[in-house]
Parts: sequence; C-alpha cells; structure tokens
Amino acid sequence: MSNSQPWPGIAAWIFDCDGTLVDSEEPGLEVLHALALEEGLSLSLAEARQRFRGVRMADCVAWIAARRPGRSAGFEAEFTARVRRQTERRFRQGLQPMPGAPELLATLRAQGQPMAVATNGPREKVELSLGLTGLRDPFGPHVYCAYEVGSFKPEPGLFLHAARALGVAPQHCAVVEDSLPGLQAALAAGMQPFSLHPRTGLPDALVQRVHFIERLSDLGV
Repeated sequence: MSNSQPWPGIAAWIFDCDGTLVDSEEPGLEVLHALALEEGLSLSLAEARQRFRGVRMADCVAWIAARRPGRSAGFEAEFTARVRRQTERRFRQGLQPMPGAPELLATLRAQGQPMAVATNGPREKVELSLGLTGLRDPFGPHVYCAYEVGSFKPEPGLFLHAARALGVAPQHCAVVEDSLPGLQAALAAGMQPFSLHPRTGLPDALVQRVHFIERLSDLGV
C-alpha cells in the first residue's frame, strides 16, 4: 500500500463490521436461514441473502414471525435469542477478518487517520467479531452500535454520530460498506461511500454515487 492519500478530501474512515471488516456476513446469514427453515419457512439461502443482508435483526425476525402461523406471543424474543446463541457458537468455531482488513487498518493507524466502526449489530456481537479477528484495538473508543445510538441504517444517524465523535465533518468521511442499507445511510449522511457490494442488485441512482471496490486493498491507502 502507498502512504499517499489517493482520495482527496477524506479525513476519516467509518467501517461497517459484518462483511466489511469481518467475514461474518455469510455465517450469520446461514444461521438465520437454517433457523427459519426449522420454523417451516420455504426460503432459499440466496433469497435469505437478498432479504436479510445488512438489515437489522428485529426486522429480519419480524419478517420470519409474520410467516409463522400460530406463533407464541414471545416468539420473536425467543427466536432472536436462538439466533444470537447459534451465531456466537458459529463465530467461535473460526471467524476470519476480510482479506486485507488487518493491513488496511494498520496503514490507516500509522498515518494517524481517524477511524470508527458503525454497525447495525448489538455491542456484544461487534465486540466478539472484532476481538476474535484481532481487529478491535485500532478503533479504541470509536465502535458505535445502532442499538445504542438509536438510529439504524439506512437512516443516517449512526454515521453522523460516528463523524461527530471523530470530530470530522460528514463530507470528509469515507464509509466502507457491503450492504444496500449501509450505502443508503452513507449517502443520506452526506459521506463518501465505498462499496464491497457489487453493482448487481443495487438501484441505478445509487450506483452512480458510489465508489466500487472488489476488496479492501483496492482502497490503495
């Protein structure tokens, strides 16, 4: 990686966690999909990826619950707890950072560039994911969760909260994301989005406003 700054005007970097820094998106979706099948839903893994990727857990579970006739009053809370337990078990079996993530964070840290994580996931999940993959330390206090901030992607509030905490104006913040809700949130916040999500499946109007990368090393920082 070069020590030059290839993206003029960027003074801080805000990262999603799952599927961006940590290779946890697919394992998590597989757990959610398997549990949905246990509840009798007819849903392919490809359909689960399209419907649930980057979506907050409460909305995923509500969608599943609506298709579960005769569910108990406490179904959503119980199902969510099952997802969390099985996801943690799956992560502890061998979670990996996304390719290039350790090197990218080390370079940004050496350059003294402010960094944050902003995730729709709960605190315990992001801390586990970053801790298991050795990516927690570079962010210090700047790990922000939608549950604590009270704003979930695609709303811009989570990213705006992170920018304020970093002391950088939104227009000078880069956001690295892998999901449609995350990219929508970055644009709504007035930030510069970089997408690990391919162009396929994204709205044309959004595609025109996003920098696409295939891997983190493509950022070239």
